[in-house]
Amino acid sequence: MARAIDVAQAIYKEYKAISGKNIDEMKLHKLLYLSQRESLAITNKPLFPENFEGWKYGPVCREVRNCYTEDGMYSDEINEILAEEQYIVKNVVIQYGALESWKLSELSHKEISWRNARKGIPEGQNGSRILLLDDIRKDAQKIRPYDSIWDMYYDEFQEAAE
Repeated sequence: MARAIDVAQAIYKEYKAISGKNIDEMKLHKLLYLSQRESLAITNKPLFPENFEGWKYGPVCREVRNCYTEDGMYSDEINEILAEEQYIVKNVVIQYGALESWKLSELSHKEISWRNARKGIPEGQNGSRILLLDDIRKDAQKIRPYDSIWDMYYDEFQEAAE
């Protein structure tokens, strides 16, 4: 299993390869959350063990926040992620990377996991409550995973094979 910092660096590189731009921190955190959700939807396993906190603009991974720079992740050691993990990251960046950071923030505010972590926290204030992995699984259950590379939904692969 990868670490959040490794997945974040993969998102950073993939976003830059596709857009030609550096990713801003807010977008990075939202794409990281969506990658975790996508992994749960497709494989039923998390990409990484680190948690997200329910900040006012959406899920934030503190380990990534502490290492983010505009030039990538600042860490003593960044590891490459597995091909399957990279595939999920690439799909998420293709699907959501063109959206503005504020739009991704709006999307994250509709997630069960973020709403549950924000219960009792006044609007406009940061929170530090953890988004529960079980709640992210609930978010994953409500999506229909799409493979941007093959231009098909995952459930259509089974239909095509039959």
